[in-house]
Parts: sequence; structure tokens; C-alpha cells
Amino acid sequence: MKAKIVGIITTLIIAFTVLTVSVLKSASVPYAFSPMVLSESKVANKDIKIDYVLAYPGGILPDSPLWYIKALRDKIWYVVTLNPSKKAELNLLFADKRLSMATSLFKQNKPDLGFSTLTKAEKYLIKAIPKDAKDTAYLNKLALASLKHREVIENEILPISSEDLKPEVIKSIDYSKETYKKVRDLLRSIGLNPSPNPFEVE
Repeated sequence: MKAKIVGIITTLIIAFTVLTVSVLKSASVPYAFSPMVLSESKVANKDIKIDYVLAYPGGILPDSPLWYIKALRDKIWYVVTLNPSKKAELNLLFADKRLSMATSLFKQNKPDLGFSTLTKAEKYLIKAIPKDAKDTAYLNKLALASLKHREVIENEILPISSEDLKPEVIKSIDYSKETYKKVRDLLRSIGLNPSPNPFEVE
């Protein structure tokens, strides 16, 4: 009897995992861009280097057959994290990792998957903004992260993007700009300033 119950539970777990992976796979937005072309175009801010290290993305990228298991793990991790501060930090971690993944995918000449991953990274970055200015150390970290995201997109991804993809990549920079502005406003509301923005003169 116990063996039968264990068998049923195992079957249900496997079925649920397969169903979840299938749903996640079908929910991903398909893109079709030309392969990237190495461009000689210069980026105005190529000399800007932000002192911030992106989180290591791990060995499993979105082009791996194991990716959906990793994505499912991240979703579960996110759902079970109830503390708003920890959730914001988790969003930043996911944003940083996915930006690193997107950069790798673009360099591997996989622009469709690279752009999809880049978009997800920048959406996580926006979600990393807390509602208040209680944790000033985290806010300063997030301000630096937003500047790093902009640096990577402008200096590493944009120059190797195909011409039809470049306008979309440029649009994605708006997320990092918005993140920086919102964090700056939060810090200023308590009389502080974030790291200066080297991309823009205020």
C-alpha cells in the first residue's frame, strides 16, 4: 500500500514538473531578428566603466535544455520569498544574472534568445526598486547596478546587434534609466545622493 502511494505521488510530481516546464516554454515570447553583425559603429560612452560586478550567471543559459528547470527553481524561490526587502534583492540578483546571460547569448550569435533574456533582465531591474528609502546601502547598490546595466547594453550588446534589432536594444536602456532616476529620487527624499550618473549631465 505504501509503495502504491509513493508511486502515485512520484507520478504526480513528475507530471506537474512536465506540465510546468511546458507552460513556461509556451509562454516565452518568440523573436526573430537577423543574426548579429559585428559593427564598427562607436558608442559615445565606451570609456565609461562602472565599478559594479554583475552576479555570475551559472553554467545553464536559456539555450540549454535544462534552462526550464532553472527558471522554475527561480520562480519557486521568488514565490516563497515573502520579505519585501529580500524580494527586491532577489529581483536585482535575477536582473544581473540575466544581463550576463544575454551578453553571452549575443556574443554566441543568438540574438533572438539574447534579446528575450535582455528584456527579462531589465524588467527584473525595475522590480528591484523598493517602495521606501529605508535601506540606503541597497539603494546605492541598485543605483550602481542600473548604471552598470546601461554600460553593458551600450558598450557590449548594442555594438554587436544587427541593424533591425538595435532600436529595440536602445529601448531596453530605458529600464536602467528609469531605475536610476527612481532610486535617485528615493535617496534625495531623505537628503542623500546616489553615485553620480556619468552618462548624463544634470
